[in-house]
Amino acid sequence: MKAPRSYCPQNLILEVIGDKWTLLILRDMMINDKSYFREFLKSEEKIASNILSNRLRSLESEGIIHRRSNPNHKQKIQYLLTQKGIDLFPILMENARWSLKYKLVNEADAEKARVILAGGPQKMEAFMQALKERHLNDS
Repeated sequence: MKAPRSYCPQNLILEVIGDKWTLLILRDMMINDKSYFREFLKSEEKIASNILSNRLRSLESEGIIHRRSNPNHKQKIQYLLTQKGIDLFPILMENARWSLKYKLVNEADAEKARVILAGGPQKMEAFMQALKERHLNDS
């Protein structure tokens, strides 16, 4: 890992998750339950396969995700969040809260985030617990 440009807390997180593709991959893993390369490629934003490969490698090297062979199909690689990755969930939800506040989203895309945010801290904790069960228990 190379040295950060600065040790400012905002800079440090931006160096890890500061581009749109990384945030969208994390969204897909957390909210849309995606975990396979081809599933990420089918997202509405149409990420290019070379960019997806690069971002998945970067997330893995940062310890945000890990990969494993699918137990039912050894040639398929499944990407799962680590605890470090799951801990980013509140940050993504705050990004969603800001977008909802300023009406930067359409209603269809906003519903999942709105439901989670409306549930308050308890809903957030329950969602993070579900992420742990889905991503950490089978590791």
